[in-house]
Amino acid sequence: MKNKVVVVTPHPDDETLGCGGTLLKHKQLGDEIHWLIITHVSEESGFEPEKVKAREEEIRKVKELYGFQSVYNLKLPPTKLDTIPIGNIVKQIGEIFTHLQPTVVYLPYRGDIHTDHAVVFDATIACTKWFRYPTIDKVLVYETLSETDFNLNPDNNAFRPNVYVDITPFLEKKIEIMRIYKSELAEHPFPRSIKSIKSLAYLRGSAAGFEAAEAFLLLRERVR
Repeated sequence: MKNKVVVVTPHPDDETLGCGGTLLKHKQLGDEIHWLIITHVSEESGFEPEKVKAREEEIRKVKELYGFQSVYNLKLPPTKLDTIPIGNIVKQIGEIFTHLQPTVVYLPYRGDIHTDHAVVFDATIACTKWFRYPTIDKVLVYETLSETDFNLNPDNNAFRPNVYVDITPFLEKKIEIMRIYKSELAEHPFPRSIKSIKSLAYLRGSAAGFEAAEAFLLLRERVR
């Protein structure tokens, strides 16, 4: 049975950092992959027109390289999700899930340092209840460089992956896609460098016996 996969991202680039190789693997296996972006830069939120245009072009290119069946963008203001009633965000995500009827959902880790990630987790997890969204069989959390690893709150549980996906054949394609987000990359030791991305993939691979891997926290799985 083929899966219908949706990755929910607070910002464009989270999908690639968190599960780019896994999405490419889903695609190769014949699964449908869909992308739900929650925030978007806009002139209204203080961004220059050139930045807005560049981001829209990045999204277009990334969609094409992954082969997403569809891309949804709620276009909410970045860094301000915690000022929006969460019920409004839940409603919009729920409507898309009802339309898509996904079987697998990827979402950001709630403990990430960026508040947008925590809000997106809370809103998305509210849309995974089996009695309202009965098609969803698997819910997984991905990690995001410079967000998941930068939360230094000693009371916060660290990201503890329990699923490892072999992305060895897809690592270079993941890097190729990440290079589209030019403004998000810099030279090592910047946390979102090509070297850091590859290093994390090799580290996660070594934990599971693969050359390169992406790691996830499985929150729920229903086996039919």
